[in-house]
Amino acid sequence: MTPIPQIKSKFRTLVLLAGFGFLYVPILLLIVYSFNESRLVTVWSGFSVKWYGELFADDLMMNGVMLSLTIGVLSASMAVVIGTLAAFVLTRIGNFRGQTSFAFLITAPMVMPEVITGLALLLLFVAMSSMFGWPTQRGAMTIWIAHVTFTAAYVTVIVRSRLQEMDQSIEEAAQDLGATPFKVFFLITLPSIAPAIAAGWLLGFTLSVDDLVITSFVSGPSATTLPMVVFSSVRLGVSPKINALATLIILVVSIATFIAWWLMAQAVMQELGLTDQTLLGVAKGVTRKPGLETLYLNDAEHEFTLPADRKSVV
Repeated sequence: MTPIPQIKSKFRTLVLLAGFGFLYVPILLLIVYSFNESRLVTVWSGFSVKWYGELFADDLMMNGVMLSLTIGVLSASMAVVIGTLAAFVLTRIGNFRGQTSFAFLITAPMVMPEVITGLALLLLFVAMSSMFGWPTQRGAMTIWIAHVTFTAAYVTVIVRSRLQEMDQSIEEAAQDLGATPFKVFFLITLPSIAPAIAAGWLLGFTLSVDDLVITSFVSGPSATTLPMVVFSSVRLGVSPKINALATLIILVVSIATFIAWWLMAQAVMQELGLTDQTLLGVAKGVTRKPGLETLYLNDAEHEFTLPADRKSVV
C-alpha cells in the first residue's frame, strides 16, 4: 500500500484557504442572498424562494436565456467543424504556401481585443448590407457568425495539439492496408481526437454564452442575449433575480461537471478491470517518481501507479 502523500505547512494551508476564500466566498454569498426575502441584496430579511418564481416569469430574461443557449449550441457546432478542418490541414497536409499566414489568421481572434474584433465585424456587416443587401438587420444570425469567428480559433488550438500528439503510425498502417484517406479520417483519426473535439465544443459553447463585448457590437434590437440582459439589469442595481439566475447556472454547471468526472472515472476503472472500485483521486508527477502517477481507490490495498503514457485516460 502506498500512503497518500501529506504536506504539512501552516503557511501553505493559509495561502490555500485565502485563495479559495477569495474565489468562492462571493459565490457562496450570491447563492445565500438568492433566497433573501428583501429586494436589497445586502440586507437579509428572511428565507424566500419568490425571486426564482419572478425569474421564470420574466419574459425578457427567459428569452435571453433561450437565445444564448441556441446561439451557443449552433456556434460551438460550427466552430468544431471549422476548427477541426483547420487543425487537420495544419498538422496533416504538410508544408504549403501561406501555411504560416493561415495559422496566424486562424488563431488571431484569440489574441485580438474583443473591442477590435467586434468593431471589425460590425463594419463588415454594414459594408455587406450596403453592397449586397444582406444582412438586412443585425440579429441572431450576425451574432452567430461573430461567435463562430472567435470560437473556431480555440477549437483549432485544442484539436491541433491533440493531432500533434497522436501516433501517425496507425494512420499509415491503415493506408498501407488499402484504406482511403477519407476512411482513415473517420474510422481512426476522428475517434482518436474525439475527446479534444468534445473539449473544444464545450469551450466554444461556454465562450459563446458568456460573450458580451462582441455581441454588443453585432446584435440588434431583435436579439438580446443573456449577458446583455444581465448587464443592463445590473447597471440599474443588482436584482435578487440575478442572484437566482446565477445560482441556477452554478447548479447546472456543478451537476454537469460531476457527471463528466463520474463518466471519466468509470471509463478508467473499466479499462483497468476494477469495476468494483471507486476512483477517489490521482497524484501525478512530482509526488512520485518522474513519469508515474498514482491512482487512489476506495480500497487502499489496490492503490497502484501507472506509466506516464496512461495520463490521457485519467
